[in-house]
Amino acid sequence: MAMLNRVHLNGLRAVETVARLGSLSAAAGELNVSVSAVSQQINRTEKQLGRALFERTASGLVPTEFGTVFTARLGVGFRELAEAMALADEATQCTLVVSVAPAFASKWLLPRLSRHFDRHPDVLLRFDASVRVADLDRSDIDIAIRLGDGKWPNARAELLVALEVFPVCAPVIARKLKSIEDLAQTCAITDERSMINWESWFEAAGVEPVTFQKGARFTDPMLCLESAIAGHGVMLGWQLLTADALADGRLVAPFGIRAQSGLGYWLVTSPARTESRKVRDFKAWVREEIEATMARFGSPEPAG
Repeated sequence: MAMLNRVHLNGLRAVETVARLGSLSAAAGELNVSVSAVSQQINRTEKQLGRALFERTASGLVPTEFGTVFTARLGVGFRELAEAMALADEATQCTLVVSVAPAFASKWLLPRLSRHFDRHPDVLLRFDASVRVADLDRSDIDIAIRLGDGKWPNARAELLVALEVFPVCAPVIARKLKSIEDLAQTCAITDERSMINWESWFEAAGVEPVTFQKGARFTDPMLCLESAIAGHGVMLGWQLLTADALADGRLVAPFGIRAQSGLGYWLVTSPARTESRKVRDFKAWVREEIEATMARFGSPEPAG
């Protein structure tokens, strides 16, 4: 601990912020000081340590090998300090930051949030709605809900629900589908960025894949869903994306056959942090809502 007396805390803050944000200007903005002040703090800290933390390149500061290790440990330390300070006002100002994809947030999470508000009125929810994989060790995000295989580095992942895929369409389209072969007379609505594919569903159904008519293509599953509801064709959907539209009749799953995708929705937290009560409560609430949603689906019909 005596070594800490050799280095100013403001200098360590400047070093960690530049390493985390990647530029002097971004760090100056977060610290509310000038770029020159940040640069001076870094130079002073390097002299106090007797080690170079950054390489000066034409494109900016790049952490040295030592700087990478050093700033990673600083990041952990400053997060612990921030969490310690947060204990002082957690009872009166409790904010839970959740990272979640926009489609999941819009089509499943938001319609159910009032029940979380009722149960935990003192918890303020803030959502980071993005498809990017947030760095839980270098951000203020408390918990993420991610779609994938659960294998993310530096993350504690707990499976919420395994993703099952199946065709969905508007009732007017479903009435024309007497057999799976009739799909060849319909348009496929395609999400160009999707991690799922029709081949797995046809395999589960025990039939050869059909060739669809050309349909609309999107880069967002929410637009695919709205296109299917509007009667533009058939899309390959999954439980949580389509749950409410199936429940109220806007969509129909015409064949009752579901295929495992190998993916799932996961609750993801940082293993470097101790879970707070607000995180544990949110996880318990989400699991209850998932169970209620999945109860509507029952067991899939056998393929073939």
